[in-house]
Formats: sequence, structure tokens, C-alpha cells
Amino acid sequence: MKITRIDTFKYWVDWCNWLFVRVATDEGIVGWGEGSLHGALESVETAIREFAPHLIGEDPAGPERHWQRLYNAWRWRGGAVFQTALAALDIALWDLEGRRLGVPVARLLGGMQRTHLRGYASHWLHGADTPEKANAGAKEAIRRGFRAFKCRPFSYEGLRDDEAGELRKATALIEAARDGAGPDAEIFIECSEFLSPRSAVLLDRTLAPYRPGWFEEPIPFENAAAMATLQRDIATPIATGERLLSRFEYRELLEKSGCRIVQPDLMHAGGFTEVRRIATLADTYYVPVAPHNPGGPICMAAAMHLAAAVPNFFILEQMEPQRELRDRASTTPIRFENGAFVLPDGPGLGVEPDLDFLGEHAYRPQPRAERSGSLYR
Repeated sequence: MKITRIDTFKYWVDWCNWLFVRVATDEGIVGWGEGSLHGALESVETAIREFAPHLIGEDPAGPERHWQRLYNAWRWRGGAVFQTALAALDIALWDLEGRRLGVPVARLLGGMQRTHLRGYASHWLHGADTPEKANAGAKEAIRRGFRAFKCRPFSYEGLRDDEAGELRKATALIEAARDGAGPDAEIFIECSEFLSPRSAVLLDRTLAPYRPGWFEEPIPFENAAAMATLQRDIATPIATGERLLSRFEYRELLEKSGCRIVQPDLMHAGGFTEVRRIATLADTYYVPVAPHNPGGPICMAAAMHLAAAVPNFFILEQMEPQRELRDRASTTPIRFENGAFVLPDGPGLGVEPDLDFLGEHAYRPQPRAERSGSLYR
């Protein structure tokens, strides 16, 4: 079997573009990957084209072998664009390997530790700007079967213009959400790097009665030492890592105990081959993995196979406002039962993108981000 063609497909969906890659062979078996990088999507597509000559004509067997060759293809390796392109191809090669052998990818990753994957509703309570709306939104998440959800109860502008008032408002929203969700549900706080070490400590103290499950990226991710200092200063677990691109970038964070949950992104951190190494490294420090999962149906299926196979899996993100669209964009919708996603049991990833449906969602350039400036004061 030889790789004969590598094609890319990109579509605008809701708030960003999805990028899929298809690796085809001379025996008619294909593998699907995804590299939906927010913003620099066309750069990723170009990088995939530049990687392609290193794969075409090769036997696709052995995804890790190909990963190593592609990672070292140029002296200037790494970075978000190249790691995302590498991830998309790596996911496709693992999918192809599973289809070729007739087994799910999770089997190739060491076997299923589990087939039902606890999930949480991400990007939840959007627009819930009053306690009444937050309470109703929390109840709706529970009604849908989730036992955990993630929300951001403050805004960049609010913190910039009136930090004390915005933190009071956030506390009122989470108090109402806790009342609506009940005592046993997990409420994760998305911080989007909006806080400073000082304001993160203030938020930790004021939200403590409502037991937040984690603060996600409370401060910018680049400074592992600062993140570790903050984790020592607050009781709430820090979850971070969606923008860390390799095990090398995770090393200092874990060595310094900079977080209590890691969130590697399969689409950006080199695919299955590298993220499995990151999960193993985190397990050495007894840190669980909650995969960052912001993409389309291939990203979702890939994250599920990883979560099924690694022993230190914690919980899986679900961009809940996009779930209906994501299911329609897939040949096989993902099942959700009793708060858990059910692993597809077909060969490879067990899903493919529905290109006919996605054809209605033409690619368009990413809108300009409005946020600018710094809140460090």
C-alpha cells in the first residue's frame, strides 16, 4: 500500500473554520485528520502541502515513524502552524492504520481503558448576564444529561473597566449556577488568560463557597514558573495546556507543579503520537488529562479515542452550542448517554466528515479579534 494523494478541505462553521485532511492510498483506503487552527488556517493548509511530498509514495503503516520524519523534516520545527499541520496528518495516518487493520484507533494506542467518556458542556452560560439566567442555564445543562459544564462569568471589558464590580458580578452568577446545578455537579471556570496573579487570588477566595472545579488558563500560559506560583497561592485547581505544543513545552509546567489538570489539544500538539507522550509525562506527576476539544467531528472522534486509551483521562470537553451542527457534519453522530460520550466502535476513528453537508458552509477569513491590551496592573 502506498500514499497517493493528500487533500485538504476547509469550511466556516459558526465562529471559526474547520480544516480537514484526507490521506488516500492506491488500495482505496483513506484516513481523515483535522487541523482547525483558529485564525492561521491557510498557513496550516500550506504547511500540509509542504509536508505532503515527504509522505506521497510511502507505505502509510507506522504513524509514529512518519511523525518522527515529518517533525524533523526541517531545521525550524515546531510552532503552532507546523505542529497543527503535523497533527492533522498524524491523526489521518492513525485513522488509516485502524481502517487498514479493521480496528479502532484506541486499540492501536494500547487498548480501551473505557468506552464511555465523561463529558462536560463547554462554552456554556454564554449570554447569562443575570443570576436568573445563570441558574436557568445550569439547570438546562443538567437536564441535557451533563454533570459538569464550563463557563466564563466575566468579560475582558468588565475586568478592565471595573474589576471589583466584575468580580462581584461573577460571584453572583456562579452562586446562582451552583444553586441551579446542585451540589454534585462540576462547574469549571474559563478564564481565557484575562486574570492577573493578583485578581486570580481574589476570584479564588470569592468563589470558594461554590467549589469551582478548575480555573482554566487564569493567566497567560507562556510563564510556567508564574503559573506554578499561582497554583500554590490558590486552592482551585488550575487547568492549562491547550496552547502548549509538545512534551518539551509541558516539561517545565509539570516539573514545577504548575497545574493540576493538563489540557493538550490533539489538533495542535502533534496529534496522537505526541499527545500520548504528553499524557504519559503528566501521569508521571499524577496529573490527569482533560483534552482540549474545540474542533469538528474528526477532532471530537480523535479526542475520544485518546481519552479511551490513556489511564489518566479525567473529562472530555464538548462545545455544546455546536453539538447539533457537529453531528450533522459527521457521517456517524456521536452518542451521548448518561453524561458520557460513547466511543465509536468502527475501524479507525469510526467517523468521516460529511462533505455534502459541509459544502453549504464555505470557507471565509477569520474575523479580526476585538480584544487588545493587558490587564496586568
